[in-house]
Amino acid sequence: MGSLPRRRFLKQQAAAAIGPAIVPARVLFGRPAPNDTIQIGCIGLGRQGRGDMQEAIYRGLEAGARVTAVCDVDRHRLEDGQWLAERIYAAEFGRTTYRGIDAYADFRDLLSRSDIDAILIVTPDHWHALHGIAAAEAGKDIYLEKPLTYTIAEGRKLVEAVTKAGRVFQTGSQQRSQIYFLMACEAVRNGRVGKLRTIRVANPTDQGTGNPQPMPVPKYLDYDFWLGPAAEAPFTEDRVHPQTSYERPGWLQVEAYCRGMITGWGSHMNDIAQWGNGTEESGPVEVEATAEFPDRGLFDVHTKYHAEAVYADGVRLIQDSGDPAGVRFEGETGWVFCSRSEVKASSPEILRFKPGEGAVKLRPSGNHMKNFLECVRSRKATAAPVEVGHRSNSVCLLTHIAMKLGRKLRWNPRTERFVGDEEADRRLDYPHRDPWVV
Repeated sequence: MGSLPRRRFLKQQAAAAIGPAIVPARVLFGRPAPNDTIQIGCIGLGRQGRGDMQEAIYRGLEAGARVTAVCDVDRHRLEDGQWLAERIYAAEFGRTTYRGIDAYADFRDLLSRSDIDAILIVTPDHWHALHGIAAAEAGKDIYLEKPLTYTIAEGRKLVEAVTKAGRVFQTGSQQRSQIYFLMACEAVRNGRVGKLRTIRVANPTDQGTGNPQPMPVPKYLDYDFWLGPAAEAPFTEDRVHPQTSYERPGWLQVEAYCRGMITGWGSHMNDIAQWGNGTEESGPVEVEATAEFPDRGLFDVHTKYHAEAVYADGVRLIQDSGDPAGVRFEGETGWVFCSRSEVKASSPEILRFKPGEGAVKLRPSGNHMKNFLECVRSRKATAAPVEVGHRSNSVCLLTHIAMKLGRKLRWNPRTERFVGDEEADRRLDYPHRDPWVV
């Protein structure tokens, strides 16, 4: 990712993979300082970022890992995240104070540290590819929140960078580590509903309006850095995030930074659809969609939608907005439905089985963050590797392109190009603002 204009980053990047990370004794409050403690840096400290950071802290106490650095372009959130991490560690170690967390406004400064082993990336979607590729090239293992990338082209480049660098990678598709989804997918993969015919996915619907009126940029926010590869646009709080709370940020409903619920929740539910269908490293061959894009001020992502896709083996994927959010697998002899709160089937017997010899056994991973940290240590594949995350997100992005074009599209999962459709191919990426070119 040589386009990043930071000589120090490029110069120190090569040192990232040299030698094992040594944890300063101060980090462990005088305890023995083992040379195999995983050191974690967190990029992005918003609503989800704070949650993932806390998860890494607590699971790290079980897996021999420490958060030692945080980064955000919003100084208030940066300082708040640093304070929160230090407060948690102080409480966990029975101390009144703790000063073991370094804070950075520029992610390249954090990535240049050779003692950081793993990175959590929890930033707006339009930044995911740039942060992920930079982290891979810096020799870091990566936990990247879903949806994996903003475009399909970015996703393929991220896969290539992670593969070339040989890094452990976990997509933040935590439903893969939840028992209801595993039970459903394992039942379907073992033919418990007969031959699979249809997969139905439901996701929540965006709502509300955004205020497009320009506002003064807060002094504590590096707004141009926040925009990054996206086009210049006037600052308004609804374009970025609330300045005095950690409520749902407005950028999730602005298409310049996010595709809407089709990727926001779709990347979760379509990931399960892919898992149950056994197409984790492939995708559909046809897709069509209709969607509503009502006037909601600044907010311009889709609201209600309906989409249908077909896989090469004839399995149909039907997506709709609405409740309950979940995935229903329908076969010749029965069905299974799974959500974050339940798993149920047309017959209780469908779920009452233990895969025997020769059966498909999906690996239970327990806690998603702990699975990542354990794989950083073991160097084994995570529950949601980069190729899997890319393919699941691609289903969502294909659907979004079909929404925009309003016609049936044919897709080649092997070449990752549309069949005979240059107009659709042009939507596989977008012009990134210099110097933030993937």
